[in-house]
Amino acid sequence: MEYTLIATSTFGLEGVVAKELKDLGYEDLKVENGKVTFAGDEMDIVTCNLWLRTADRVLISMAEFKAESFEELFQGTLKVNWGNLMPEDAFMHVTGKSVKSQLHSVPDCQSIVKKAVVEAMKREYPSGVFDETGAEYKIEVGILKDIVTLTVDTSGAGLHKRGYRENAGGAPIKETLAAAMVLLSKWDLSHVLADPMCGSGTILIEAAMIAKNIAPGLNRSFAAENWDIIDKNLWNDLRKHARNSVNDSEVKILGSDIDGRVIRTARENAEKAGVSKYIAFQKLPVQEFSSSKKNGFIITNPPYGERLGEIDEVEKLYEDMGKVFFNLEKWSYFIITAHEGFERHFGRKSDKNRKLYNGRLKCYYYQYFGK
Repeated sequence: MEYTLIATSTFGLEGVVAKELKDLGYEDLKVENGKVTFAGDEMDIVTCNLWLRTADRVLISMAEFKAESFEELFQGTLKVNWGNLMPEDAFMHVTGKSVKSQLHSVPDCQSIVKKAVVEAMKREYPSGVFDETGAEYKIEVGILKDIVTLTVDTSGAGLHKRGYRENAGGAPIKETLAAAMVLLSKWDLSHVLADPMCGSGTILIEAAMIAKNIAPGLNRSFAAENWDIIDKNLWNDLRKHARNSVNDSEVKILGSDIDGRVIRTARENAEKAGVSKYIAFQKLPVQEFSSSKKNGFIITNPPYGERLGEIDEVEKLYEDMGKVFFNLEKWSYFIITAHEGFERHFGRKSDKNRKLYNGRLKCYYYQYFGK
């Protein structure tokens, strides 16, 4: 059966998600704020959950309509053939959000939608007995400027939860954002990649997974795995294909940090991700970072100075970074930070920058291209 699928994303990464989908063979993509919409069947639900590195979730779009009253919300929801997707024992978990809409009470909207879904299910299951003891189907009612979008989440836990990062360190960056930073850098795998403030190693682990073509969702589970509409063998077959797709390319990745404790965490995370032999970690302050390689890439997420009393220390760090990085004149470096004055303290205007969000924090991804 063909569905309208939505790959959601952090603001600023929609184009990266769309590029991933194109590389996976999808066409006729509709790119909007925070999401990319496309057509797909059960195999595509499995494929996208396993392979998308920068998307937050994969949703099934069930309906979109205008509603300015609870009656319109009820009737619009009632028209959907929910029984085509959900079995009689489905656990129907309704969440919601409303922005700039007349229906602003989210709990009331959730309640109305749940009642309408149950009524719609009675068309498929006349007994009308729904004990909700089966698999979970997370239904979201999203209302923006009175336009209602009803979706069902196929992913479960967000796609950034790869399963390798039990320990995240003090200032973690989401795996999806880290992967996007690597993809946006257009890192040439023949060059060394380094993160001299690697923390728990997320950027480097994501880079290694990209280099080795390791599916980011290979070692985790998804909500849709428990659904009747998708054959368990399909999940098994596509996981087996993903394992066979891992390549044998050589890759050079370096990670360092001033904190020996987080270096230990980074090594543990790399081990869990299956990429520890491709990354060399060492305890080293960024001020002492150097390389004999003429060309290379640095991708890093330094401290932002968000906490009171840290700003002077962070600005001094940015000055030190500039002195170290400028000595690597043929290297390219890519730095994400929320500090508005980064370029001034770093000592050079970036060749390009891009607005991204690290959680709710607005950041800029400063890109410097080597000679």
